[in-house]
Amino acid sequence: MKRHLLAAALAVSVALSAALADAKTFTWTSSLDALSMDPYSTNNSFTNAFMNNIYEALVRFNEKVQIEPALAESWQSVSPTVWRFNLRRNVKFHNGEPFTADDVVFSWQRVQTPGSISKLNLGDVKDVRKVDPYTVDVETRAPFPLLLNELLNLTIMSKSWCEANGATEASDLQQKKENFANRNTNGTGPFVLKSREVDVKTVLVANPTWWDKPKHNLTEVVFTPIKSDATRTSSLLSGALDATISVPLQDVQRINSSGTFTVVQGPELRTIFLGMDQHRDELLYSDVKGKNPFKDIRVRKALYQAIDVEAIKRSVMRGVSWPAGMVVSPALNSAPQGLNARTLPYNPEAAKKLLAEAGYPNGFTVGMQCPNDRYVYDEQICLAIVSMLGRVGIKITPQFEPAAKWNVRLNTQDISLYMMGHAGLPMADAYAILFDTAATRTKSAGGLNAGGYSNPAFDALLPKIASELDVEKRKALIGEAVTIMRNDTVYIPLHQQPVTWASKKGVDLKQSPDNQLRLWLVRQS
Repeated sequence: MKRHLLAAALAVSVALSAALADAKTFTWTSSLDALSMDPYSTNNSFTNAFMNNIYEALVRFNEKVQIEPALAESWQSVSPTVWRFNLRRNVKFHNGEPFTADDVVFSWQRVQTPGSISKLNLGDVKDVRKVDPYTVDVETRAPFPLLLNELLNLTIMSKSWCEANGATEASDLQQKKENFANRNTNGTGPFVLKSREVDVKTVLVANPTWWDKPKHNLTEVVFTPIKSDATRTSSLLSGALDATISVPLQDVQRINSSGTFTVVQGPELRTIFLGMDQHRDELLYSDVKGKNPFKDIRVRKALYQAIDVEAIKRSVMRGVSWPAGMVVSPALNSAPQGLNARTLPYNPEAAKKLLAEAGYPNGFTVGMQCPNDRYVYDEQICLAIVSMLGRVGIKITPQFEPAAKWNVRLNTQDISLYMMGHAGLPMADAYAILFDTAATRTKSAGGLNAGGYSNPAFDALLPKIASELDVEKRKALIGEAVTIMRNDTVYIPLHQQPVTWASKKGVDLKQSPDNQLRLWLVRQS
């Protein structure tokens, strides 16, 4: 008997030793922190990506940006405007409570509250209804082929947890109104929030009751945001970090030659562009009084021709960017092909002539709002543009600031001339960019149309695109919409930026063109 007990004890000891040997702590960094732990309070791409490791939706993207089941295990069309979702059973929230249809309906109601930014990306959904404890119906306003993509914006929160903690409404970052959900979480996802120090460190631990079979082998994840490029790279090379998803382009060769770390690089879906206030009668930040120069298409075209995107690629981006002629990446789903060429050539003299024709022979002064920690070389790009515009007489008052403040500017339209980027996420479809950036701004559309552009002909195309089931017809409609934007010079496209990550050898990050680190796929040897 003792022999059997000893053998059993040895077996348990061996099993525990093996488990501990396989236990992995993964440390990583980025140039910015998540803006909130409340998944509805922001439309910031990095924040959304970070929170997708904690909260889940009915469906999710894999690393190839393809839809796959998540909290819904299957779905079918009940009518042209109603989809029925069969929910996964035996799913638990991190606090042990069961996930049911009540949580899906509650989440839909919460996403409609005043502080929610996510509702701007769910405008095609009319209602979410409970059929039974594990079935919900989602009704759209019209036939909508991209419902699954849109539902990525509806991450599911616990009804009872939110009610118990006074968090039944979304945190309102614009009004600086926080609630419990802004710094605490209770999702169903692969990782659980252990601790949170804003802008310092966030620690996650693997969810032991996650419904999916983990492909990762991580037990703990430590995220440390590091704003400084130099500090981020030195921290990586010192061995303090396992990976970074914000690699300065000038450090790529240094990291690759370290012998310990490897850079993984590829094109991102995101296009970087400049926007202009085309709505106000007088700009907020300008010496032009009584009128708005950006309402004149000649001025918008002048700015377009004054900016040398090839020089930006060569001098700022170190040759790693893809100059753009539209705000939609040609790699996005349903993106029109053949429209990414620049509509106007770089020509400072032509720009000066256009400005003179518009009544600004000596140019004018305008404030320029740019993030300094959001995109690849964002501040350096803006500084290069300041110089280029100065050569044609447009004097820039720089307003460069951290992403958190700049993000509020966009949401409140506190802008005149501004930088922005969009990857069509989380839908990963061209329609998302058109709807977000150029639809006439309302409570349910044009959430990123900070410049207030409005064109009835463009708006009329959006519901057609949204409901067209024929793939080729839909692409043609998207091409029409993009052509309108190009002809109106709504934005000044710059380029698609690179995704540049680095990790210790033996760490598989599963890089994706949407620049989202899916921790549930990360493995360390």
